Amino acid sequence: MNASNVMTRNVVTISSNASILEAIRLMLQNRISGLPVVDGTGSLVGIVTEGDLLRRTEIGTQRRRARWLEFLMGPGRMSEEYVHSSGRKVNEVMNPDVRAISEETPLAEIVQTMERHRVKRLPVLKDGKLVGIVARANLLRALASVARETKPVSGGDETIHQLLLAELAKQTWTPVNLINVIVRSGVVHLWGSIIDERQRNGIRVIAENTPGVKAVEDHLVWVEPTSGMVMLAPDEQVAARAS
Repeated sequence: MNASNVMTRNVVTISSNASILEAIRLMLQNRISGLPVVDGTGSLVGIVTEGDLLRRTEIGTQRRRARWLEFLMGPGRMSEEYVHSSGRKVNEVMNPDVRAISEETPLAEIVQTMERHRVKRLPVLKDGKLVGIVARANLLRALASVARETKPVSGGDETIHQLLLAELAKQTWTPVNLINVIVRSGVVHLWGSIIDERQRNGIRVIAENTPGVKAVEDHLVWVEPTSGMVMLAPDEQVAARAS
């Protein structure tokens, strides 16, 4: 999947010369936390978000610094901060350094860009013009649509067994040689040992995500490396205590 599959196409934008009050009203009315900023030709010139409006003199949240720190920062930096907290126009508070993507950008690259630059939304450009926007909510909707899909499998237990073993082999953290997988009527039984208790959940998730699996029975044991103590699976510990 790429940006064109998940992006919002009818993007609410604001002019760079608009007032901050207008930006606030648009965000509240449309229940969004950021607005792409465009110039008179419709070209993207920045983005203004809720975060840009947190430090404001109107509500007494502007930054206050010690005199010695102001001296070290210099008049230029202090002037910029004053404009950002007291300016009345969008172009005075917006972030002009916008990270943009294209319609063909893969979702993996979108997530990497969001994480690397700590942003919650990415404008989508085509021929230099804004055609959409991808926010975290768009990615969640895409995840929800995929999660609802059923994964039919043909070939029965043998196919499930092969798919599960193949996925286990792909993961570098799975002790493949120590695990025995048995599949009966779509139910996966995991036998063998693990070298770290945290591997248990990972292996279980792999099994649950394998197409055709109806349930997973965990019989894995964890051998504590220091003492050599053998720990049963949680369900089997409960059964052992009950007996």
